[in-house]
Amino acid sequence: MSLDARPSPLAVPAPPRPAPAPPRPYRFPPFERRRFANGVGLVVAPVHKLPLVSVIVLVDAGAASDPDGREGLAQITAKGLAEGTSATDGATLADRVERLGTSLDTHADWDTALLRVTVSRERMAEATALLGEVLLAPAFPERELERLKGERQAEILAQRAEPRGLADEMFDRFAYAESARYARPEGGSAESVAAIGRDDVVRFYRTRYRPEHTTLVVAGDVTVDDAERLIGDVFGVWAARGAPPGEEVTAKYGTTRHPSDAFGVASLPIDAPARLTRAVHVVAKPDAPQSELRVGHVGLKRLHPDYFPVVVMNAVLGGLFSSRINLNLREAHAYTYGAHSGYDWRRAAGPFSVSTAVRSDVTDAAAREILHEIDRIRAQPVGEEELSLATSYLDGVFPIRYETTAAIASALANLVLYKLPEDFYDAYRGQVRGVTRDDVLAAARAHLYPERLQIVAVGDAAAIRAPLEALGFGHVHVYDAEGRETANG
Repeated sequence: MSLDARPSPLAVPAPPRPAPAPPRPYRFPPFERRRFANGVGLVVAPVHKLPLVSVIVLVDAGAASDPDGREGLAQITAKGLAEGTSATDGATLADRVERLGTSLDTHADWDTALLRVTVSRERMAEATALLGEVLLAPAFPERELERLKGERQAEILAQRAEPRGLADEMFDRFAYAESARYARPEGGSAESVAAIGRDDVVRFYRTRYRPEHTTLVVAGDVTVDDAERLIGDVFGVWAARGAPPGEEVTAKYGTTRHPSDAFGVASLPIDAPARLTRAVHVVAKPDAPQSELRVGHVGLKRLHPDYFPVVVMNAVLGGLFSSRINLNLREAHAYTYGAHSGYDWRRAAGPFSVSTAVRSDVTDAAAREILHEIDRIRAQPVGEEELSLATSYLDGVFPIRYETTAAIASALANLVLYKLPEDFYDAYRGQVRGVTRDDVLAAARAHLYPERLQIVAVGDAAAIRAPLEALGFGHVHVYDAEGRETANG
């Protein structure tokens, strides 16, 4: 047969696509809880697929605990744990971590401080001993604390020049009341970080880092009894509430200097909103070719009973690539490469926001479309296909999130942190699939507040201010990169 006589590939009908199989049942790895006499909690999930063990130490010492004027203290303290102990200097400690074939992560987020490590099964005892030394007997060398403060100061300077991070920080500042902790950066401002001294770090450590505030999460190739024995051998020496800090600890690791005065943590309205009316906030970045745009308001606490309807509602609105906001701004109007909405889930009410970057000349148009989509999802039930797409994605992707020991340990840490039900992960997919169109509409109407939305645009104020004023959305305030309102704002 000649080449010309061959049938065109386009003329051959494509075989039908295979139908998706029904979802496989999923069980989160079983786990057990234990508690030591001094108050330290323990959660263990034996997972024997690989000879690895992940350990997370959770301490109730997050950035929400920062005292007024010392914002950033929780992060400096958590990072300072890895800079040396009363028995081991920082360089030697880093060498010990490397010899374990791993890395040691110490940091604090809004709700907790944590230490995290993943090692081979044979190294678990050594890793546990190292974690105990770091947590129970930190030295907090002043030189290293000053270095950590300097790194944070450099990060703040870099953020002032980077519109995306600046937009996130400014949105929080304008969404929350000035006195609310959530209005201030998680890692602190230049002024608050500069004010932190070693005595502040030590007092914060002595107040917040207590056995009754601490839970260890272990996931991997270990039995519950072996994990309990290893953890108990190390953390069982930690003095319980009311005991003087460290007789048993210093006997094991050496003497440390800890002042005995209590550390007073200021009581602040963590999540109070700045206002209950609309406003527009322009942060001036002269000559910027595009605008970083944020639209939103104070959101919900993690333990809100409408969590699952809100998660599905947000997936339809802006949480997925196929969401309404992304398809509108990216596909229909070509304003952006991507737009996303989300709730930042915390113990207190974190922010809800829509985030995108657009050309300066379409800043107002993009904001108008975002407002339109928020109004639209509150106006009538979503389509069956939209709902199915969102729930199928959330359902289908869920099991693959927990394939490693580190991911399983992180999931259990969230279970502890937010006091979630024991069957939360086993019930998750059913809860998602059970959300209806009416549930989504009710969640949108109950938890999206068009009258409270704040628009934040970081960009060329000369180009975007007037069009944003023409939206008629609310008063337009103009600020510099430090967040100071300018005379023409």
